[in-house]
Amino acid sequence: MENEPLIDGALKSELSALYAAQDRHYHDLAHIEAMLALAGDYRGLLGDPEAVEAAIWFHDAIYDSKAKDNEIKSAALAEKKLAGRAEAGRLDRISAMIVATATHQLPLFDDPTTVRDASLFLDMDLSILGAQPEAFDAYERAVRREYAWVEEPMWRAGRSAVLKNFLARPHIFHTEEFRRRFEPQARANMARSLAALTPAPPSAQSGFSA
Repeated sequence: MENEPLIDGALKSELSALYAAQDRHYHDLAHIEAMLALAGDYRGLLGDPEAVEAAIWFHDAIYDSKAKDNEIKSAALAEKKLAGRAEAGRLDRISAMIVATATHQLPLFDDPTTVRDASLFLDMDLSILGAQPEAFDAYERAVRREYAWVEEPMWRAGRSAVLKNFLARPHIFHTEEFRRRFEPQARANMARSLAALTPAPPSAQSGFSA
């Protein structure tokens, strides 16, 4: 059981097919590959790199922008597909990391190494927020396409609330490594996006000066 890789070629192919769905514009295979690249960058800091890799592969496996339980369903899929490949405690840790992507709050782990792995995993998922402006803007457009069914006023209100929530946090990222690498740019990106989502007051829209 322990000698078998958590994510083998067959499982990667199966999951890749899910990420190739036509209604995915950001939460696709490119997002997974970007996170896997970051996991490679920080592999030396991870206590259980394979578990983090498994959490990356599964965390958006189930994705429906109209649903509220994507993370729970993705975690359940991971538990089903990884059964027999890892002991129960390890599966629980993977599942908890996946579910945590719903809020990006750290799960309550007792083990400092697992807390560290979860912190890095969640930071990898949010790294796009600290991308260069062009890449961040492309991400914003892609997410908007995934929520194309939402009317513009509702989208602006909902997206603004998400951005305000992150900006109000003392830190967007859990780890010092990601704070140094991404936090300043993330705050600049989100503040700019929030300003664009906020309608100007009527007087400013009229085009007339006082």
